[in-house]
Amino acid sequence: MSSVDFIGNCIEKVNEYAIEHLDKSDEIPNFDVYVVWYSKTLQNHKALLSTSLSDGMYYECTYNGDKKELYFDAYKKFENKCFKIGD
Repeated sequence: MSSVDFIGNCIEKVNEYAIEHLDKSDEIPNFDVYVVWYSKTLQNHKALLSTSLSDGMYYECTYNGDKKELYFDAYKKFENKCFKIGD
């Protein structure tokens, strides 16, 4: 699988997941899905993605090139803290 195909599949899966988990009584808003980070090693790919929705979700997609499988994880951001370390 090429990098372009992998990223396209990830964006499609995130978009589908986000729409499925919206409040059913609301209209589907316009939103973007974007890649935060991406890496490819040998035949494997991994990407972290998010959306422009204010739901605090982020997503991890991993492609196992040996098994031709795409793994999808959805996470909820609960908190963001800053810690000063050192001088």
